[in-house]
Amino acid sequence: MRRSEFRRLTGKDRAYIKGQRYTLLSHRENLSHDGKASLKKLLKANRRLNTAYVLKESFGQLWDYSTERGARAFFERWRDSLKWQRLAPYVKFAAMIERHWDGIASYCRPENKISLGLVEGLNNKIRVLQRRAYGYRDEHYLRLKIIAAFLPPLPRSAVNDPL
Repeated sequence: MRRSEFRRLTGKDRAYIKGQRYTLLSHRENLSHDGKASLKKLLKANRRLNTAYVLKESFGQLWDYSTERGARAFFERWRDSLKWQRLAPYVKFAAMIERHWDGIASYCRPENKISLGLVEGLNNKIRVLQRRAYGYRDEHYLRLKIIAAFLPPLPRSAVNDPL
């Protein structure tokens, strides 16, 4: 939205938007005092950006739901609020969320809420194994290597005396 508004506007109106990417992408509570002041000035100057920012901030509530039913109801209300806004990037975003709804719904269950740090660590370990696996002809063997990498280490007695 920021880019399209920058292209749409001319002259002095562009000055409000230029260099405000970080400000618009950040949550309000994470901004410094100066950042909050420039955000307030920017949102007051441009109504479309204000609407887009409010929608972005409200979408963050989706991750707080602990049931799929509640999350789905919230998403449907959020998507319905887009109907009269004429914000094409948000319609495209809503379609992408719809395509990935199964993964989002599984995140809503409390037993599936794991930190992104753990997920990133697992993905990194798998990428390292894939780099090492360059030249393997068998995909099944790569899967076995990935599974073996996450197994707990064998006890010392098993290493010294395999039988």
